[in-house]
Amino acid sequence: MALQAAIFDLDGVLTDTAEFHFIAWQSIAQSLGVDFSLDDNEKLKGVDRHNSLQHILNKGNLTIDEQAFNQLLDRKNKHYLSLIASITPQHLFEGVLACFTSLKARGIKIGLASASKNATLVLNKLGIESLFDFVGDAASVKNSKPAPDIFLSVAAGLGVDAHDCMGIEDAAAGVTAIKSAKMYAVGIGDKNTLCQADQIFTTFNQLNLHLSDCLTAFESSQHSKVESPQVDG
Repeated sequence: MALQAAIFDLDGVLTDTAEFHFIAWQSIAQSLGVDFSLDDNEKLKGVDRHNSLQHILNKGNLTIDEQAFNQLLDRKNKHYLSLIASITPQHLFEGVLACFTSLKARGIKIGLASASKNATLVLNKLGIESLFDFVGDAASVKNSKPAPDIFLSVAAGLGVDAHDCMGIEDAAAGVTAIKSAKMYAVGIGDKNTLCQADQIFTTFNQLNLHLSDCLTAFESSQHSKVESPQVDG
């Protein structure tokens, strides 16, 4: 069966706001006396705000009460929002608009599955919010990535069965979420980090340039699932 929907992550897939997250989280970590490196920031790719802060606290062997925890989350978010105020359509990765145009020409729906609660704001600044058929709400799902909740929620919002969807991610946690949702997984980035993905491209533009091959591979995987013999236990 042909692909019915493509569900994208945002940060690191369509644009790169990782540096902004790093600056904001590093500021929080330093205020707590915890070292926060670029490697730490990489580990937080695809991870929601709550669990990201918990990672920093765990690294420093720190425990704080709920009120202080929420205050730090609010402080981080305000800092991040001040940084992303400078985002424009020029920050969109090469190939995104061309890829979306090709998907729409094929009748394939486009969804967003981002862990960020600021996703809609970023889409608006990038000038692509209107291209999405459904934008997932990270705040509305119980479990964050690597759980499949956000991808399943977006598939439902698009009115498409999960197995007829392709998920596109740049983080290992995101790829795990896609596979757990029983979707076809496409990774953007390092092949070792994203080894669980069905296909991996170094950049988004590589995905765009090989989109037809990617869709063919998706269809082949669907045929394989249908034709696989059932083995009784």
